[in-house]
Order: sequence, then structure tokens, then C-alpha cells
Amino acid sequence: MKIILLGEPMGLFMANETGALSRARTFTASIAGAEYNVAVGLSRLGHTPAYCTCLGFDPLGERILNGMRENHIATDLVMQTEEAQTGFMMKAFTQKGDPDIAYYRKGSAASRITTHQIDGLDLYGCERLHVTGIFPAVSPSALGATKRLIQRARALDLPISFDPNLRPQLWESQEKMVATLNALAEGMETVLPGIGEGKLLTGRDTPEGVAEYYHQMGVKNVVVKIGKDGAYFSEKGGKSGYSPAFPVREKVDTVGAGDGFAAGVISALAEGETLEEATFRGNVIGAIQITHRSDNEGLPTREELSKIILAGIA
Repeated sequence: MKIILLGEPMGLFMANETGALSRARTFTASIAGAEYNVAVGLSRLGHTPAYCTCLGFDPLGERILNGMRENHIATDLVMQTEEAQTGFMMKAFTQKGDPDIAYYRKGSAASRITTHQIDGLDLYGCERLHVTGIFPAVSPSALGATKRLIQRARALDLPISFDPNLRPQLWESQEKMVATLNALAEGMETVLPGIGEGKLLTGRDTPEGVAEYYHQMGVKNVVVKIGKDGAYFSEKGGKSGYSPAFPVREKVDTVGAGDGFAAGVISALAEGETLEEATFRGNVIGAIQITHRSDNEGLPTREELSKIILAGIA
């Protein structure tokens, strides 16, 4: 199935030794971005992700295009410009907790994407759309482009999934973030907040409350990630319940776990699985990803996924 993803892939430079980023001497280059991670996950599971973005004509842009091709991510919705450079980020190396991250994306090529460019895209053959709350925060232009692509997808009756993926540092205020992202979420097929994000966005204190809030906004499926306790799933007018976390041998890096979770849920729904089955797959892939340091290197193929499920531990 061909699934559109809209976002900003970035160059990623991971420190090779622990300590402050400012003191790191060597880095390993890779590719980052929530939507890119989801695209990699979908591709490894046999789907055809089509990444909609804009890159600069520069080495990082070329690295990202090469990475897409290597991971069988369709590039026909990728635009390029000579007027801006590709964004990048740096990630510290930590052996405990979440790593420090520094972004260099202001004024990037992706941040300048326009509604006119979105209108010019050929969406023939696309069957789903996945967006996050990150790209709309990058710039007013990116927000406008996100809204336009959602409008086009709805006109084609494509199911749309939405991961809030909050980045408060990118918004002018918390109030603006909450209002904008809830407006985007209205009427989506599937919304995938973490419990902390859900509390902030809805004012509700429980997964059930968060799900009820979005159901009242016309959302069919709500899956609330609750970390070590797994996830809560709720289908409007249908089944709801808790799906326990999948066990892991060793937690290495939590970055990318939510993206792996999203890839699991989206792929399963695209294949006609129930929301409960989709949530289970999301939990398994999220667990697999936290046993790896890179943002997406742990995302499994379908064969690897089956073996880990059979083993009962990631």
C-alpha cells in the first residue's frame, strides 16, 4: 500500500562519546525525523511510503535522498530548492535517560514548502496519509502546507493518521500549539498521542478521558501510548482496552520508539487488522526500537517481527 508521509527529514549527527554535545569530538552521520522513521518502518514491513518534503541541493539533501532510495521510500513527492539548505540535528550519547538534542532547521528547505507546491503534487495511487504535529510547528508555511495536504487527502477519501509528537520549543506558545494541533486532529481516522501529550492537549488525566475527547471531535481510532504500561486503544462505538508493553532485554535509547509504534499501528490498520491487533504490533515495534541507538535502525522487517513475537522478548 502506498502511504504518504509529510515532514522534514534531517541530517543526524550522533556523538560517539558520552558527555555534553559541545565537547563531543566525533560523530556518526545518519538521517533523522519522525516521519522518516515511520517511513522506514513501513517500508520494512512491505508497504510503499511516499515522503512529501523539500530538500536543499546540498550534501545532506543528497544523503537523505540516497537513504530514501536504500530504504525503498518513494521520492516522487520530494521537491528540491536552491534557495535554502537541508536542516540537521545533533544528538548526544547517553547511557541513561533521553539524550540532549540540538536542532538546526530554522529557514530550512522543508520549512519553506508552500500550498502551491502541495497543489501540484500527483497523489494518484496513494491510499493513506500520515502526519505529525512536528512539521506544522516548523513555520507558518509548513502549517499551511499540512492543512492543504490534509484537505486534498480528505477529498480523495484517504484515511489519515495523526501523531501529535509535541515539540513545544518550536511553537510560540503552548496555547497556540494545543489549539492548532487539536484543530488538525479533528475528524482524523486515527490519533496516536502519548499520555503526557494527551493530558496537555485535552486536559484529561486518563487514557480513557483522552480517547473520549478525540472521539467527540470525530476521531474514529485513538491509541494512547503509556510507556512501560503499553498502550490504551479505543475505537469509537467499538472495542477499547489496554495492550501491555512488550518485554525487552535491554533499553538502549528511547528516541524513535514512538515512531516505530506509529509504523506498527499504521501498517496493521492498512492491512485490515483490528485496532487491538494494530496496537499490539505498535507495542512490539516500539519495544524493538528502544533496544537500538539509532532513530530507526532497529525497525524490523516482517520476518524479524514474527521471530521476535514468537520469542516473546525484544
